[in-house]
Amino acid sequence: MTTTDTPKPSQPDQDTYLNEIPDEVEMSLFDHLEELRMRIFYGLIAVVIGIIGCFIIVKPLVKWLQIPAQGVKFLQLAPGEFFFVSIKVAAYSGLLISSPFILYQIIQFVLPGLTRKERGLLGPVVLGSSVLFFAGIGFAYWALIPAALNFFINYGADVVEQSWSIERYFEFVLSLMFCVGIAFQIPIIQLILGFLGIVSSEIMLKGWRFVILASVILGAVLTPSTDPLTQSLLAGAVLALYFGGIGMVKIIGK
Repeated sequence: MTTTDTPKPSQPDQDTYLNEIPDEVEMSLFDHLEELRMRIFYGLIAVVIGIIGCFIIVKPLVKWLQIPAQGVKFLQLAPGEFFFVSIKVAAYSGLLISSPFILYQIIQFVLPGLTRKERGLLGPVVLGSSVLFFAGIGFAYWALIPAALNFFINYGADVVEQSWSIERYFEFVLSLMFCVGIAFQIPIIQLILGFLGIVSSEIMLKGWRFVILASVILGAVLTPSTDPLTQSLLAGAVLALYFGGIGMVKIIGK
């Protein structure tokens, strides 16, 4: 009995093979719009379910977010302020919980139009982006927020009593956590640019002076507080992520 193996593409045809679109199917513009509408609809349904579920357990979530501000008394300065804060916390939490399903819908929509080379990059990018986003949220919760709050509490401890508006506090906490999560996507952007051959690791390394300046500016813009400690911590994290991204691009040979 003889067997036949599937022929592998030769070296000259390797690039052509990688740039092919597997299982390519022609779709009309109407079909694309209809599929996009359905993906958006499924994503919105997931967000609504996530928000409703988080609103049911919003009080434990609020208490968890208040942990970094131990010793501070929170005040409701207007009727219904805590209710609207609860809605905001549930909205952020529901969006966070439903984000994997939303990401899945996005992948399913763009996947048919990706080449083999682009599909090979999709898995690491999605996994790395998700891990870094949640790592950024954790870094903000366990490092940046306590550092900023300790600075503010200790600075005026002998002058004023620490009684904060609960709405202002959660605006500070939620915005900082999500901004830091987005800032942690820097290595993923570098990996994509390096993989596609747009920017090499050597060029990234040569621009280190501009990156230091940009990280300081980014730390000042993204942190809602004005204390230098929080801004320095975020700027240092951005620099570490940037140079880590250079190492990743170097590893993949770009």
